[in-house]
Amino acid sequence: MTRIRLGVNVDHVATLRNARGGTHPDPLEAARAALRAGADSITVHLREDRRHIRDADVRAMRAALDAPLNLEMAATAEMVAFATAIRPQACCLVPERRAELTTEGGLDAAAAEAVLAPAVRQLAATGARVSLFLDPDPRQLEAAARLGAGAVELHTGTFCEAPAGPGRAAELARLRQAAAQAAALGLECHAGHGLDYDTAAELAAIPEVAELNIGHFLLGQAVFEGLPAAVARMRQVIDAARSRTHR
Repeated sequence: MTRIRLGVNVDHVATLRNARGGTHPDPLEAARAALRAGADSITVHLREDRRHIRDADVRAMRAALDAPLNLEMAATAEMVAFATAIRPQACCLVPERRAELTTEGGLDAAAAEAVLAPAVRQLAATGARVSLFLDPDPRQLEAAARLGAGAVELHTGTFCEAPAGPGRAAELARLRQAAAQAAALGLECHAGHGLDYDTAAELAAIPEVAELNIGHFLLGQAVFEGLPAAVARMRQVIDAARSRTHR
């Protein structure tokens, strides 16, 4: 059985810190707590407007963490230069609009190959595993393969937000098909956005999904459970779901 990896996004620890100013709570300490509780990697999104994670946070985590750091970023010259200097173990290229509350969908990699290709090449040259955040669309996965990405992260928000019923089942089927297609194209398949205990279990049961990245839900649950307990519970949930697929 292939163990599914859990990446924890600590962006909103920085959101809480920035709301008051000062240095508390520290995203680095949250990252350490998540790793002790069973996370395999830490994800942060360095946005153009630095609304939560800041450059110094990324530098501190890259220097201090004994685990992979996954940097979510737009494919801009500024961000590519920053990542090239910092050299995180993984970079995930995501769409970014200044007005959005959170990432609202996948990249249109098929329409932006000319823009994405040099970013993918430059980041891969640093040794980073480069992934693209995509909707579960065959055209987008084919574009990722042409671009030479090492992985894709499937946008699970539409599935997570769908009410129970045929529509939700159809979204889960799309994700299953996309994961199988990614594997066939030689792309490692990740998934994330809007996942909670229940939806993460459904994604973990897809054998081609190698990694889940989860942030907002875990930090919200930390208010009630504590961050280590929430991460440990998520670890147990996804491991149990993965083990059932191999019985």
